[in-house]
Amino acid sequence: MRRRFVTLDVFTERRFAGNPLAVVLDPEGLDTAAMQAVAREFNFPETVFVLAPRDPAHRAALRIFTPTAELAFAGHPTVGSAVLLGRLDGGAARELVVEEGIGPVRCRTAMIDADRGRAAFDLPRLPGEAGPAPAAAAIAAALGLDPDDIGFRGFVPARWSAGNPQCFVPIRSRAAIARARPDPGRFDATFAIEGRAIAYLYCGEVSEAGHDFHARMFAPGLGVPEDPATGSAAAAFAGLLATQGGYADGDHAVTIEQGFEMGRPSLMELTFTMRDGALAAAAVGGGAVVVTEGMIEA
Repeated sequence: MRRRFVTLDVFTERRFAGNPLAVVLDPEGLDTAAMQAVAREFNFPETVFVLAPRDPAHRAALRIFTPTAELAFAGHPTVGSAVLLGRLDGGAARELVVEEGIGPVRCRTAMIDADRGRAAFDLPRLPGEAGPAPAAAAIAAALGLDPDDIGFRGFVPARWSAGNPQCFVPIRSRAAIARARPDPGRFDATFAIEGRAIAYLYCGEVSEAGHDFHARMFAPGLGVPEDPATGSAAAAFAGLLATQGGYADGDHAVTIEQGFEMGRPSLMELTFTMRDGALAAAAVGGGAVVVTEGMIEA
């Protein structure tokens, strides 16, 4: 059966940058194995299948797959799908709710022109710590770095989750983060949480003025050797910043750059609110642009 699909580059407003995403718009009748096969065929970091929502007040239900596994929640598929759904609905600024494995996710979206738009989603749940972090020496060995490369400005390794547990690793410089090379023999044993190993590296030195953090993400076991932009990490990062970043009560906005080492520069906009010294709310947003439209036989 021929099914419509659209690909977008997400967390960017220009084509051939950001994080690529495939969205299949006519997936009715596909079972989980077939969806996984289609995602493997696209071989993008994620592929989304847009289904009818369980709640008629919601816009759609989304199933999200990496080339090797289904995810309950992911950021760049949420942003890209929200932009595409807004485009299909006429492009005017609007709010919509999509259903994901984690639950309903409220989004705000608007088109800039016929093919470019922006979207932001409220975190469906506030991030929480996901257990103790590995020792700095083990982290360094698993990433091909020196122990002295780990940590900066009071930030220390930690595990956080806003739906996808991952290990956050502060790196002292952009030069050090560029040297990171995951060791296949050590990576999974060091970073695995709930059977999935994800390492999110970040530093305070940035490539472009006006940004706040520079990041890289590795998840080879999920079929993502390196991710150009990781919205679920940006979501969980709000919890880390709330506890380690020294932010006062009030509203804050940080811009995270990622994908620069891959030639896929991406920008994620994280906004969060601190109240009584704790994280009260957060949202992640950015741009997306349509790249291709077509049909897939599946």
